[in-house]
Amino acid sequence: MEERPNVQDVNISQEVRTSFLDYAMSVIVSRALPDVRDGLKPVHRRILYAMNDLGMHAGKAYKKSARIVGEVIGKYHPHGDSAVYDAMVRMAQDFSYRYMLVDGHGNFGSVDGDSAAAMRYTEARMSKISMELLRDINKDTIDYTDNYDGSEREPVVFPSRFPNLLVNGAHGIAVGMATNIPPHNLGETIDAVLALSHDPEITIEEIMENHLPGPDFPTAGNILGRSGIRQAYETGRGSITLRAEVEIEEQKSGKERIIVTELPYQVNKAKLIEKIADHVREKRIDGITDLRDESDREGMRIVMELRRDANANVVLNNLYKYTSLQTTFGVNMLALVDGQPKVLNIKEALRHYLDHQVEIIERRTAFELRKAEARAHILEGLKIALDHLDEVISLIRNSKTADIARTGLMERFGLTEKQAQAILDMRLQRLTGLEREKIEIEYNDLIKLIAELKAILADEEKILNIIREELTEMKDKYSDDRRTEIVLGGVDFFEDEDLIPEENIVITLTHRGYIKRLPSSTYRTQRRGGRGIQGMGTHEDDFVEHLVSTSTHDTILFFTNKGKVYKLRGFEIPEFSRTAKGIPIINLLQVERDEWVNAVMPVNEFSDEWYFFFTTKHGISKRTEISQFANIRKGGLIALRLRDDDELIDVKMTDGTKNMFLATKHGYIIRFEEEQVRSMGRTAAGVKGITLRGDDEVVSMGVIEEGVQILHVTNKGVGKRTPEDEYRVTNRGGKGIFTCKLHEDTDYVVSVKAVNGDEDIMLITVDGVLIRIPVQEISQTGRNTQGVRLIRIQDDEEVATVAKVEEDEEEAGEEIEEEGIQTQETESEDDKE
Repeated sequence: MEERPNVQDVNISQEVRTSFLDYAMSVIVSRALPDVRDGLKPVHRRILYAMNDLGMHAGKAYKKSARIVGEVIGKYHPHGDSAVYDAMVRMAQDFSYRYMLVDGHGNFGSVDGDSAAAMRYTEARMSKISMELLRDINKDTIDYTDNYDGSEREPVVFPSRFPNLLVNGAHGIAVGMATNIPPHNLGETIDAVLALSHDPEITIEEIMENHLPGPDFPTAGNILGRSGIRQAYETGRGSITLRAEVEIEEQKSGKERIIVTELPYQVNKAKLIEKIADHVREKRIDGITDLRDESDREGMRIVMELRRDANANVVLNNLYKYTSLQTTFGVNMLALVDGQPKVLNIKEALRHYLDHQVEIIERRTAFELRKAEARAHILEGLKIALDHLDEVISLIRNSKTADIARTGLMERFGLTEKQAQAILDMRLQRLTGLEREKIEIEYNDLIKLIAELKAILADEEKILNIIREELTEMKDKYSDDRRTEIVLGGVDFFEDEDLIPEENIVITLTHRGYIKRLPSSTYRTQRRGGRGIQGMGTHEDDFVEHLVSTSTHDTILFFTNKGKVYKLRGFEIPEFSRTAKGIPIINLLQVERDEWVNAVMPVNEFSDEWYFFFTTKHGISKRTEISQFANIRKGGLIALRLRDDDELIDVKMTDGTKNMFLATKHGYIIRFEEEQVRSMGRTAAGVKGITLRGDDEVVSMGVIEEGVQILHVTNKGVGKRTPEDEYRVTNRGGKGIFTCKLHEDTDYVVSVKAVNGDEDIMLITVDGVLIRIPVQEISQTGRNTQGVRLIRIQDDEEVATVAKVEEDEEEAGEEIEEEGIQTQETESEDDKE
């Protein structure tokens, strides 16, 4: 066989395997993944290092981008110029980076997906914050390595004076793996690093609760729920749901329009608008009559005009479903740790950054120590020379060459070569008395500095204190407000209740379907007759219809006029301020267009021993075990089957042995034993609870315990308490007995409650004004009486609904003194009706 000295026989499968692994590792380590210490990929690190070498610092003149790209690919990055330029462009986009690392001048693209201008047209320089990544790079703080051809040296990592990996995030696709780290708020991330430096045992829950609640995207928007954040922070992987910031505006013409002011991260605005238009044309999204982009330099604004008969909340839900107004961000916190890819939880990412800073401070301190010791060594030689000045001068004068003089100084005074050379280089002016004094002062200062630097190197806590001071300085200098709001709640976004503190809350639901939750402490007790506190902002034709006191961990069941039931957890209902309207409940529940909530029931345990007692407007009652409502689908369940045009008005939880009462609009009430209504299945229609007179209808239903009082409240704000023993027990189905004397023909009973006298009640008017009154301050009278005025209202104003609230002992009897809230004295006896 012919010899082939330059040809090697290889196994093809083994060669392919080896070659591909080499390529894969090169992509992983040298191209696609960021370093956990500075959060930069090699291309970004090389761009910033080249700009630093070229003197393109913040505050200096802009230089052509092509010059930067040429420097990078010529010295450090042997890849295409477009790859380098694209990476630099992203670092200059305020919609891509939370804190831009490049200060661009010219067209660097837009959120509409427009490309940046060619590199020959744009200019750039380092941003102020990017210079903090390289601070102290010349103080032997990091290692260097050869570039691709060995002709230059480049840094392995930057000192990184802020945790850039989390602050700006990272995105990259390697071979067989990918990284996708969301950006975070600088101040919050630094707070988390500081907390870890103080308490190495801090938990991820504590980090989330007190310091770093979640990502903060440059395009703002909303994050739905915390469960995805928590999963990502604990495991390194998770899915975060993002939504645009949307407002619904009502125009003078009565039409509504949807305004989009913020988009989810990395959503292309132009493509979004095009996609919405396609869905409208295909009738997948109905109700939009006009779509336009009104964005300008002041901010983003996408306007969608709606038909007069369109429900804005239904349209918005379809937009969330079919377009990128709602997206998911798949978190994969993969980074290089000691040159190897590793998935990190949030605490590990913070710990690696903190360890990097400890190393940086140690190396910087050691560098400064060496420099101080070297200078002190020189000064010690100068001091010896000044102390023997005449002899030194004579020795130098009599030496033929500098080498002879240097050797003579070393032998005569025991100096080192560097000290002897420094004496030879000393200028004559240093011989003056003043200069000699300066040398002495400088030497003494250096001795103190050397002692301090050695103390720092010997004490890790001192190193940590330096890190804390420098991070706090970074926070004070560069931190800004959080842009992305984390919105708790949403039926599609189940939360881990361990993340939610259990606390007493008040949930309000308006007639037009706006729901919110507030802490119970929001409302303070007032005396009877007060003007009330503005509980929430409403439309002119809206008012608070349901108000319940419950816990964040309870299950809230919503019973509708159509006899269906829906479920939410207390913490899934978003929390808003006292004067905010809240969120449309259609965003949380899949109710139909002609369906609305008529009863809200909090439940903390589903048991066969407890029942739901239902009553409808036409006087039909039903009793069903609570356990039949434990598993409620997303689309709701049928709670009872209604007849004709009947509606469900109320639901109570009972144990099967209670006395029930039904009260009507015209002032009649019936009391009967609960057992007279047998337990039925979930979809049963029920039996007659009361026989109504004429156009009368049931307005309230409740449970009567021994010793309670029956509280009546009319639409004019008049109320009274009557002992329960004045209402005899009868059989269900009767017409009831007269219980409340009304003032005028236009008056009617709004609500009837069974009270003990030690709780408070909340009265809500159609204008959204609330007043909280201790029940014990309401007069107790007989059945056939009128009552006293509970709230002073205008002639055209009416009480909309009444809710019973447990009394807060610390707040009972306190007067409202908050700014902007009007109160008035309790009415006199002459005012009583």
